Amino acid sequence: MRAVAFVGYKKSGKTTTVEAVARVLKERGYRVAIAKSMHAEFDREGTDTWRFSRVADAVLVRAGDTDALLFKAKDINALFSMVSADFLLLEGFKSVEHVPRVVCARKPEEVEELDRGLAIAVSGVLASSGMAEINGLPVIDATKEPEKLADIVEKKAFMLPNIDCGLCGFRCAEMARMIVRGEKTTRDCVVLSQRAKVIVKIDGQVLPMKDWVQELVEKTVKGMLSAMKGYREGRKIEIIVRSE
Repeated sequence: MRAVAFVGYKKSGKTTTVEAVARVLKERGYRVAIAKSMHAEFDREGTDTWRFSRVADAVLVRAGDTDALLFKAKDINALFSMVSADFLLLEGFKSVEHVPRVVCARKPEEVEELDRGLAIAVSGVLASSGMAEINGLPVIDATKEPEKLADIVEKKAFMLPNIDCGLCGFRCAEMARMIVRGEKTTRDCVVLSQRAKVIVKIDGQVLPMKDWVQELVEKTVKGMLSAMKGYREGRKIEIIVRSE
């Protein structure tokens, strides 16, 4: 799954930009997921769903034409692992630094503040000014040229594992900046490029694991199974755990 964050301050045009890019990517046949970061409390204290969430691990909601699953993810990785799509478009998430970003700005100085070495383009309110480039970044009005911005997203989107394993010699945020600058590619990420010895999938999504974790899982599983009658060495061991 590839991802891009659309970051900007309030009323900078993030939602309009994300919507425009998502529509083009869908027309091109991609599966698109959108994640939105909100400052307001989603599930307010005292509501029925809030009461349910205090005694349940997850709460399913059906309200008119909208279905929702309310749960508390342990971290960003756990949240994103719920998604199965070709492209994940993040609205907000300024603290996320393992994916590239499109800066949605109202004025030039906001681009400088929000770039952080991860920007691949500029859009939002500022793009309506007719400016073609700022700080070496293309400025694209998503309301007029959504295909052009979608081209950049399609070409430059990526998402690193965000586990800071250090196998490549860098933290994921550092590697992401080098990929944006063209100094590295996702193939330089050991976790993404290596042929994993142990693969764990949760609802179809691969759970990234460092080498030592893979080795621990392998030895633990083989150690337990070797004591069982009928066990034999094989090239591939498959275990499925269902939570029903």
